[in-house]
Amino acid sequence: MSEKRLKRKLLKKKLFTKNRLVILNEETFEEIFSLKLTLMNVFVVATVGAILIITVTTYIIAFTPLREFIPGYASNKLKKDATELALKSDSLAFALKKNEAYITSIKRVLTGDLDYAKLNKDSILASKVEVLKEEDLQPSEADLKLREQVSQEDKYNLFEKAQSKVSIVLFAPVKGDITAKFSLKNKHFAVDVALAKDTPIKAILNGTIIFSDWTPSTGNVLILRHNNGFISVYKDVASLTKYQGDVVKTGEVIALAGSTGQESTGIHLHFELWKDGYPIDPTQFIEFE
Repeated sequence: MSEKRLKRKLLKKKLFTKNRLVILNEETFEEIFSLKLTLMNVFVVATVGAILIITVTTYIIAFTPLREFIPGYASNKLKKDATELALKSDSLAFALKKNEAYITSIKRVLTGDLDYAKLNKDSILASKVEVLKEEDLQPSEADLKLREQVSQEDKYNLFEKAQSKVSIVLFAPVKGDITAKFSLKNKHFAVDVALAKDTPIKAILNGTIIFSDWTPSTGNVLILRHNNGFISVYKDVASLTKYQGDVVKTGEVIALAGSTGQESTGIHLHFELWKDGYPIDPTQFIEFE
């Protein structure tokens, strides 16, 4: 026990023995700076300094933008930009697919390489037809009473206004003799109407021009996109008065008839009518003659 106590006393004496740190001029040995130190003071100062350095470094890494320069740490701005770019790329990819499908449909309209669906005026105006059972068609007693009441009211109603039951009316683009009719067998998805030179060609319905240019096979071509899935195509025209992107109204002049050098049957209009991507006979909706 005495040896351990002796060692402790010696260690305590070394720790608290005062020493002097002196800085001298090497040439004159003049004392420039001196400082009284003990081993305990040096240990405490070194420990406190180490703790301060660790604390400051941790604060810089955790709460200041300088952490972005440390390998392994990513910037919040970079993460935000990467997320926005990923969302934009997905949106652009979706829009690109839609545009490609749209352009493909237009190419098929121009080439006529499409399947044919038997459409008529009734099937377009009434998109859904429900099959009813025969017993469902029989009127009930309430229906019979209502019909009788309405018939009595209509009998003496002298000012009833007639309303059109047709929601879509197509304007005739031209008036003339049809020289070539719509034919599925011959893949002639249009009607050809003979015209005089400089006859104005008009829009059949309000719409937007999605194509207006010259083609090597059918001369000047103009394509109009309408509401309700209709597309009208005007080919073999001499000159165009409207261009791609223009919005036209029903009956507005969009082209003039004339010789294009492409037709072999004289001056005429090659007119096509499409509904939801399928060709239909224009004469079911328009009277040309």
